[in-house]
Amino acid sequence: MTTQPSRARRSLWMMGLESDEPSDQQRAERARELSARLGREVEAPQIARAEDLDLRAPRIAPPDALAGFCLQDAWNRAYHSYGYDRTSHHLRRHYPNPPDVVAHPRTDAELAAVLEWCSDEGHCVIPYGGGSTVVEGVTPPDDAGPIVTIATDELDQVLEIDATSRAARIQAGVFGPHLEDQLRPHGFTLRHFPQSFTGSTLGGWIATRSGGHYATNHTHIDDFVESVRMLTPTGWWETRRLPGSGAGPDPNRLVIGSEGIFGVITEAWMRIQARPTFRATAGARFATWEAGYEATRQIVQAKLWPSNLRLLDPELARSSAGMDGREALLIVGFESAELSQRANITTAVEIARDAGGVIADDDIAVDDGTGAPTGRSGAVGAWRDAFIPSGGGAGVGGTTAIGGTFETAITWDRWPAFDAAVREATIGVLREVCGGGTVNCRFTHVYTDGPAPYYTYAGVPPAGADRDEVHRAIKRAASDAIMAGGGTITHHHSVGRQHRPWYDLERPEPFAQALRAAKRTLDPSWVMNPGVLVDPT
Repeated sequence: MTTQPSRARRSLWMMGLESDEPSDQQRAERARELSARLGREVEAPQIARAEDLDLRAPRIAPPDALAGFCLQDAWNRAYHSYGYDRTSHHLRRHYPNPPDVVAHPRTDAELAAVLEWCSDEGHCVIPYGGGSTVVEGVTPPDDAGPIVTIATDELDQVLEIDATSRAARIQAGVFGPHLEDQLRPHGFTLRHFPQSFTGSTLGGWIATRSGGHYATNHTHIDDFVESVRMLTPTGWWETRRLPGSGAGPDPNRLVIGSEGIFGVITEAWMRIQARPTFRATAGARFATWEAGYEATRQIVQAKLWPSNLRLLDPELARSSAGMDGREALLIVGFESAELSQRANITTAVEIARDAGGVIADDDIAVDDGTGAPTGRSGAVGAWRDAFIPSGGGAGVGGTTAIGGTFETAITWDRWPAFDAAVREATIGVLREVCGGGTVNCRFTHVYTDGPAPYYTYAGVPPAGADRDEVHRAIKRAASDAIMAGGGTITHHHSVGRQHRPWYDLERPEPFAQALRAAKRTLDPSWVMNPGVLVDPT
């Protein structure tokens, strides 16, 4: 059997590589920590290997001309069955609907050949980048016939750099770290760091309208795309490189956020920037969550445009920044390749203090281009160390506890009532399905007109409970509360299959009709990621 080119295998049940997986002892220790935190016994089950899985036999085989890059081994089919939600499924060896074929095209010609085969035969096509989606964006639909997942991981090169315009032509399958490794020798960075950075790709960022770690100003992938190239079942879609245009609706915008329903994104010209050398950070403690978000509003509306303006509620500040569980923590950061950020951090600190924030002198760090460390000490450093490896979440992967996240955006005037309602709904459903649990919140992004809050929950279902139904119940309650409060069903996690019911309520119906018309034109056989964003009728 043809095998994938030699590369480190990614984990079937966590973000990262198989080599990064915690040992049985480490998982047992984490289970004990969660048991104490949640007040319920949490177990660390055994983790199956790909070779131990009982997968449905493939229903189709690739034509001989495609066999060299179309694989059907157990790991490929299991890994590409899910996105990041693979964790809970793998714990139960739950793979009822794996793809029949996983294609790894290495050239435009190979991609065109496999897409033509699928379109002609009516095989369901799932474009797949890094698989970091948490909303079932790459999960094969239950009612599909033969399924072909097209992975873009062989298309992973920076092809061209325009240093004058500060742009680069980049293949869509490149993972975040490899992209930065290729730009670094030239003194550039894309500077788009979503939380899934190590396990996601440029094409995935574009397809899902991802948000990076910049808390204000340029943060969404939309801001970085100069032009994009995509192969649809009816041909190539390639936009012109321009710094801006007023020529009708922007064709890039139809591709950005399209979630694989029109075609496979293969490359894009992306706006890049010089690597930052000037930095400044500070951490402010607030006696209440309310005081913290009022200070955050004042800083963002001053239009200082910090790169980091992240507010942690007391529960999250306790669990990930080592605080006492009574105070909120506001993390402020600035960076630039050209200018000292000393003046900006001084102004932000003044605003925070005027709003009731407590900031010790050693909680402020400034690097004026000498390489001095910033954001590495105190509560800010503790949060950074916790956030980068585990995502700041509940950290329940590989245990019998459940955990999840949801995020949204809302205007400042509605925020306090909205936050109270969402927390009440989430805690209420956790009591019903888990007998209790925890909920915390942080701001991932902040705008002059409102925050983007990100909630994390954890609980332990009763023995024998249907874990999928427990997750669905929590998701329904939280999503219903978000929509009732006027928020968006997703700020940066995309729609996928999981958010569809609420996305259908959020968007105008004439817009849905326009999307269907575009899909009928670009994908006449309706094979591209069916069930995501729109249905035929």
